[in-house]
Amino acid sequence: MSRICQITGKKVITGNNVSHSLRRTKRTFSPNLFDRKFYWPEQDCWIKIRVSAAGLRLINKIGLNAALERANAQGHLTELIVLD
Repeated sequence: MSRICQITGKKVITGNNVSHSLRRTKRTFSPNLFDRKFYWPEQDCWIKIRVSAAGLRLINKIGLNAALERANAQGHLTELIVLD
């Protein structure tokens, strides 16, 4: 599984480490991702998604079903693991 949030679409970006003498070397910025299980009452099942901290706040704000619909419409939701 790649390091991409399934709700917001945040992914690894690249940038530079800049030293005191302003020498630049490449580095990566990783998103703050978590593997979380959520209960989806509309489908009456548990799902497992990889979500960022911003995605968790979005789920708390608008709800799981609305966040999943938004992510699916934007194309971020690639695979959904349904747990029994």
